[in-house]
Amino acid sequence: MIGPARIEGIYRYPVKGLSPEPLDQARLQAGETVPGDRLFAIENGPSGFDPAQPRYQPKTHYLMLMRNERLARLRTRFDGASRTLLIEREGHDAVRGDLGTTQGRTAIERFFAGFCADELRGPPRLLHAAGFSFSDVARKVVSVINLASVQALEQLTGMAVNPLRFRANVYAAGWPAWAELDLVGSEIAIGEARLKIVKRIVRCAATNVNPVTGIRDLTIPETLRRAYGHSDCGIYAEVVRGGEVAVGDRLLPVE
Repeated sequence: MIGPARIEGIYRYPVKGLSPEPLDQARLQAGETVPGDRLFAIENGPSGFDPAQPRYQPKTHYLMLMRNERLARLRTRFDGASRTLLIEREGHDAVRGDLGTTQGRTAIERFFAGFCADELRGPPRLLHAAGFSFSDVARKVVSVINLASVQALEQLTGMAVNPLRFRANVYAAGWPAWAELDLVGSEIAIGEARLKIVKRIVRCAATNVNPVTGIRDLTIPETLRRAYGHSDCGIYAEVVRGGEVAVGDRLLPVE
């Protein structure tokens, strides 16, 4: 059993494929994601998604970094109280819309119709369904990255690796590199909250994209396969008992 780790960062991604938002703290609920995570997605042409009966679909139905690396050049902010999404491009406000209104959603969709014109399979549509998360997996999870594993990747590549390439909810420091992969099936406690580790995260080409420049400048999955025989980095956890978690909290494996 490995020792404790410390939360170095907490993030949510209100719109799938767009930029992260750092959080000082988050109140986790059993069976739910980090609040405000993957609330929206941008449909890349007709996908059959029904907001009245939302179901998991592969991420290829949406605009996402694995295929649409230009998204990393955008900076976004979502205000949950006003339901307003602001998108910045090259340091300037590009579009703002109230996602609770037809007019606001149309403004966002019109922006992506132009920004991703040559990558679209049909008109982009902003998707949302109450209580639904556009996660890469069908279950509602919290993703965790071990920063020591990112440092090990830096040694393999000989280049700096921005941890935000991995688009995790929680970044942890204090575990040995790759020790998190052996936690599948066990539980970790963060204050009153408890999470069950359910799956390793198999990395895709999205991690090759520099989250600042939007350029594909590394080959993360290939590097992992050559060095370790797999392309896993990070773990998915399900919240089995809710509670407040914050940057600086300890993650304690439960025996």
